[in-house]
Amino acid sequence: MSGGEVAGILVAVFWAILVSFLAVVLARLAQVLRATTKLVSDVSEQAVPLLGEASATVRSAQSRLDQVDAIATDVQEVTSNASALSSAVASTFGGPLVKVAAFGYGVRRAIGRRDTPQDAPRRTVLLGRTVPPARRGRGNRRGKG
Repeated sequence: MSGGEVAGILVAVFWAILVSFLAVVLARLAQVLRATTKLVSDVSEQAVPLLGEASATVRSAQSRLDQVDAIATDVQEVTSNASALSSAVASTFGGPLVKVAAFGYGVRRAIGRRDTPQDAPRRTVLLGRTVPPARRGRGNRRGKG
C-alpha cells in the first residue's frame, strides 16, 4: 500500500464517521420535530374549545354587566325621586310642624307656670345637678354656733 491509498482510506473512514454522526443528529432532529408536531396538535385541540368557552364567558359577563348597568340606572332614578319627595315633604310639612311643636311647647310652659304658686321657691339647675333654693329668714350661718 502506498501513501496515497492510506490517505484515501483515512479520508473514507473520516467521511464514514462524519456521515454516521450526521445520521444520528438527523434521527434525533426527526424525533424532536415529531414531538413538536404532536405538542402543537394537542395544544390546538385543547385551545379551540378553551377559546370557545372563554368567548361564551365573556358574552355572559357582558350580559350581566348590562343588567347591572340597568339596575344602577334604576337605583339612581329611585334615589333622585326619593330625594325630591323628601325635600317636598320637608318644605310642605316642615314649617307647619315646627310651628305646631313650638306652640305645644309654649302651651305646656304656660300651663306649668299657672299650676305652680308664685311664692314657691324655684330650683336652679347647674351642669345637670339640682341646687336647693336659698334659705330665707334664717340669718347668717356664721352667727350660729
